[in-house]
Amino acid sequence: MRANTPRLGLLDRLIQEFDRGLRTVAASNVAARPNPAGSAPETVNDPAARRHAAGLMRVNHAGEIAAQALYHGQALTARNEKVRQSLLEAARDETDHLAWCEQRVRELDSRVSLFAPVWYAGSFAIGALAGLAGDRNSLGFVAETEKQVIEHLESHLHENGLPEDDERSRRIVAQMQADEAKHGSDAKAAGGRDLPRPVRELMRRTAKLMTNTAYRV
Repeated sequence: MRANTPRLGLLDRLIQEFDRGLRTVAASNVAARPNPAGSAPETVNDPAARRHAAGLMRVNHAGEIAAQALYHGQALTARNEKVRQSLLEAARDETDHLAWCEQRVRELDSRVSLFAPVWYAGSFAIGALAGLAGDRNSLGFVAETEKQVIEHLESHLHENGLPEDDERSRRIVAQMQADEAKHGSDAKAAGGRDLPRPVRELMRRTAKLMTNTAYRV
């Protein structure tokens, strides 16, 4: 007969989350799935185009840092174990995104955002607060976040987005979109509530601030 695994106390879980956060922002993350860019050749050679593509992929990397933190903050304060496990499962997909974006930024001879620790800490706190608001509100937060992320990624595939010939970046963004759509639909199906309009607008403004900063720094 298998013994039950003891549930960690709050202090132990906070220590675990601090360690997880440190590894997310300070170490190179490893994807469980193959990079969607696959064997597509490098086609972005113009220096200005490379800088622009790197800036956009740095923004996406910062977004994945924030997504990791949001999901883990929400999982920390989730009340239902099934909800907690679904949040952690989604976070594992975001780890793949994080690794793919980091790899692409490096390929373009650039670096990730210097504010990564800030994005993680702030997003973790927001996620924890969302979890404290109750599981249905927390799931609604996931659904709205993913909706806005999909819109953001879509903008990278059109005018003023990624260079048209940047097939490597575009493949990564397309796979990220598909994954985010699944996370959002799963959250709605699990009972996520629609968030009030002021909350949705605040989320958009916060995301815009992070986007504008991460593109440059």
